[in-house]
Parts: sequence; structure tokens; C-alpha cells
Amino acid sequence: MVSKYLIIYNEIKEKVENGDMKPTSKLASENELMKEYSVSRDTIRKSLNLLEQNGYIQKIKGKGSFVLDINKFDFPISGLTSFKELANKMGVKSQTILEEFELIKPDDFLMNQLNVSKNSDVWKVIRVREIKEQRNILDKDFFNKKYIPKLTEDICKDSVYEYIEGELGLKIGFAKKEITVQKATEEDKKYLDLEEYDMIVVVKNYTYLDDMSLFQYTESRHRPDKFRFVDFARRK
Repeated sequence: MVSKYLIIYNEIKEKVENGDMKPTSKLASENELMKEYSVSRDTIRKSLNLLEQNGYIQKIKGKGSFVLDINKFDFPISGLTSFKELANKMGVKSQTILEEFELIKPDDFLMNQLNVSKNSDVWKVIRVREIKEQRNILDKDFFNKKYIPKLTEDICKDSVYEYIEGELGLKIGFAKKEITVQKATEEDKKYLDLEEYDMIVVVKNYTYLDDMSLFQYTESRHRPDKFRFVDFARRK
């Protein structure tokens, strides 16, 4: 049997997700919710705590609980997840638009980022991620051909990670990440629906196979109002 506090949590959560409860609107008081659901204060508080924990409301001492703007998409900092996997998890309409795809020789910058020589071959893949019919992410990926000998446009439009692990049989191990906020470039303005924003959140990824081989360098460039980067930390 599902606990009463979870039933209340799911009902309020659904109202927030459906837009029946708007961002910044105030929830009914604990006393009002107790009467509405015929439950104890402890049950209501469990529901509200879970809603706050999962980013649906903010409780302000002495003022009550307020609905948060959930029109953002969570991207884990510490996880290694492809856009296809994230899009499926979010359950929103999305597509990948392949803007550039070619095999190049690395310049000095890429030689340093991928730890390759000037004679190496590198796959350059520029993709725009469209979510809810808005171009919100620009992914600039560079793959060392030594580890990814073959790549196609169809693979890039679908999932490179799925291809690497499923077709090539390689195991992706870990990534080092760096997050900064930068001034939007002309390239950002060309590919993204930035509207009035002139800043961009940039996540640089250095991704390794499980044998510690660096095979990918990525700049993932995000419109700042639509994305939040999430992680979980516990003090030891």
C-alpha cells in the first residue's frame, strides 16, 4: 500500500508539472492541507519535505511553501550520460541537429586538449540540441580517431556513446569536467536561440575509456536560463 504522504506528494508534483500550480505561487498552509487530505501534520510535512528535496517547492520560514520554476532540465555534473539518454529520461520533445561533421587535423589547441600530435586525425562533430522546439545546447565534440576509427552522420545524429559501447565494444570510464560562464560568441548566437541572453554556460569534458585513454574533448554550451547542473554531495 502506498503511503499517504507519497500520494499527496505525487498529486502536488503532478499539478506543478502540468502547470496547474504556477511558479512563485504559494501552496496552501499546513493546516489547510491537513484538512484537505484528512491527515496529520507529520504526513503533510513529509510530503512538503520531499517536494522541496526534489526541486518542486521552496519552504520559507514564517511565510510558507512556494512553487519553483521547473522549466529547466537537469544535467548531472558527476554522471556520464549521453544527450539521448537524458532526453529519454526527461520525456520531452527533443532532436539533435548535426551542423558540422568532418575529419580534421588538430590545431595547437586541440593537440593540447586531446593530447595528440599534429599528424593525428580527429573527428569534429558540431551538434545543436533542440528541446521543446528551442535550440538550447551547442555541443562541440572532438574524438580521437585512434580510438573511434569510424564515425558517420547517422551515428552522430543518434548517439555516439551508444555506438562506442554497443558497436565498438569499448567501455567509457570517466570524465573530468570544468564549468564556466562565458560571453556568448558569434557561433553561439548563430546556432542557439539565445533571445536576450549574452552569456553562456560552458561545460568542458575530457572523457576517458576505462583503460584511461583520453578519446574525447567536448565543449557543451548551454543557454543559462534553461539548464541547471545537479549533483549530490554528502559531508564525510
